[in-house]
Amino acid sequence: MGIKENIQKVKSSLPDNVTLVAVSKTKPIADIQEAYDAGQRIFGENKIQEMVAKYDVLPKDIQWHMIGHLQRNKVKYMAHFVDLIHGVDSFKTLEEINKQAKKHDRVINCLLQAHIAKEDTKFGLTFVEIEEILASNELKELKNIKIVGLMGMATFTDNEEQLQEEFSSLASFFNKKQENYPALQILSMGMSGDYKLAIKKGSTMVRIGSSIFGVRNYIA
Repeated sequence: MGIKENIQKVKSSLPDNVTLVAVSKTKPIADIQEAYDAGQRIFGENKIQEMVAKYDVLPKDIQWHMIGHLQRNKVKYMAHFVDLIHGVDSFKTLEEINKQAKKHDRVINCLLQAHIAKEDTKFGLTFVEIEEILASNELKELKNIKIVGLMGMATFTDNEEQLQEEFSSLASFFNKKQENYPALQILSMGMSGDYKLAIKKGSTMVRIGSSIFGVRNYIA
């Protein structure tokens, strides 16, 4: 199946309240254009330089999401166009995003990344750290960012029970925080291998690459 058929197939499996982020990292411009022509408007990249290069040549109504681990010194390169930053895992990063957004007179939407996986390799904040950031007076001073939700990456495993537990823990925390912070609207959980399970547990945004574009083209 081609990219267009893959997108239609994935979209038909998503409830209306779930947003699809097509993960286009390492994929050529032609593939993204094909997905765009099939109606997809939200794309996720994990390297800022690659996202900037694609932004420069592709249609300007694309919403670009930064889904990889964020290096603070590179925020400035995407501050003029990035739509949503998924993996914010420190207050210092929020300060840098705010500083760069201010230069472009923009408010940049951000998700705080929770560490829910059992692996040490995944980045993210503890639930306590997220609570501290949300409740802090310092956050109120940052006028050029908006925390619009939470993001989590589950352990890379076939153990469905473990995945359910990890997704459930974040969904439960998200629901509790929403009561006090109504701006939290997005719960980004789930990728090609586990997105259906993530949706069952309450995810409102899924990041899907290989089910749309095929296996990644790793650049040596």
